[in-house]
Amino acid sequence: MEVRTVCGTEVPPLGMGCWAIGGPFWAGDTPLGWGEVDDGTSIAALRRAAELGVVLFDTADLYGAGRSERVIAEALGTYRDDILIATKWGNVFDENTRQLTAGDAGPGYVRRAVEASLRRLGTDRIDLYQMHLGDAATEEAAALVEVLEDLVAEGKIRFYGWSTDDADRPAAMAGPHFEAVQHELNVLDDAPRMLALVEERGWASINRGPLAMGLLSAKYSGGSRVGSEDVRGDQAPEWMKYFKDGQPGGEWLGRRDAIRDVLMSDGRTLAQGALAWIWARSPRTVPIPGFRTVAQVEENAGALAFGPLSADQVKEIDVILGREG
Repeated sequence: MEVRTVCGTEVPPLGMGCWAIGGPFWAGDTPLGWGEVDDGTSIAALRRAAELGVVLFDTADLYGAGRSERVIAEALGTYRDDILIATKWGNVFDENTRQLTAGDAGPGYVRRAVEASLRRLGTDRIDLYQMHLGDAATEEAAALVEVLEDLVAEGKIRFYGWSTDDADRPAAMAGPHFEAVQHELNVLDDAPRMLALVEERGWASINRGPLAMGLLSAKYSGGSRVGSEDVRGDQAPEWMKYFKDGQPGGEWLGRRDAIRDVLMSDGRTLAQGALAWIWARSPRTVPIPGFRTVAQVEENAGALAFGPLSADQVKEIDVILGREG
């Protein structure tokens, strides 16, 4: 596998997304987490990922209202000099009630948020600090560059980026240490404009949703249901597109099943094939699949042994999904 360069470091083209291990949190009655988790299981999974050579671990202060960051600190403290920690800011939340209360893209909030994340992570620096408000105005983003560069100079962060799916936004925040755009990308939902942008600018493409919220795994079928405390459940937020009323969306399942054989070629699992498509899509991509267990970490990391899909396989998928040309 070709390595990727993130934060000036050559890394395997696979990170771990640490949203699910934060456990439940909400915006009012709307669940934003993935249900209850066991911290001991999460710690074992994080350590197994590090043992398998995973370097990039991506989280956010919001995930579990700080819990994900704390679990990472406990699990990976002894690995700190061998890994990259990416986290995010911009969402205001109450750690006690685990409620999202507001968004704040102001320069003043950045300093408060970074100090809180450093404490929870038990570290003296954040390798990649990303704004979590994907729809923030470009004027707001541009006003953040000065304080972010100050934080770099102070050694509190090393690089920064933006988690957004709008290819027209990242350039507004592109100061000297702007490093990456985190955006949705999976075989069912391509992002050609964003990939063109990161390739042109030499940025890393950190890919959330690489398994389409779990849909691109063998776990889910038309009769599957998820719990009510799950972000994919029957009280899911409006932006949840892959699951409706607690069940996988039929149209998305149909598209997945149409390309299943191609993704599972050469002995891959369905999830491994989905990761292989992302690696074939661009040399800048670093997918960050979520996980709860050691087994999921091992399956995701096992995709590295197969490498990317071939150009012919990518073309075949495009034809099946009607994306040719």
